[in-house]
Amino acid sequence: MLILTRKKGQSIVINDNIEIIISAIDGDQIKIGINAPKNVKIYRKEVIEAIQESNMEAMTSTLNMDLLKNMMKSE
Repeated sequence: MLILTRKKGQSIVINDNIEIIISAIDGDQIKIGINAPKNVKIYRKEVIEAIQESNMEAMTSTLNMDLLKNMMKSE
């Protein structure tokens, strides 16, 4: 992991086409701006984790339904 120190108004550039700008610092909160091509997907980590958890629950539910259907057929 790379750790950098930046001040308000400073930025970093990733892969020549993504710029992350520190726009405000207020106590323990930092506001950042992200300039990136439209094809680059940007999500908050907790949103990605919630989506993954929901997908796992849906997969488990589907597997349980398939199991139930198979049990009903065999009776």
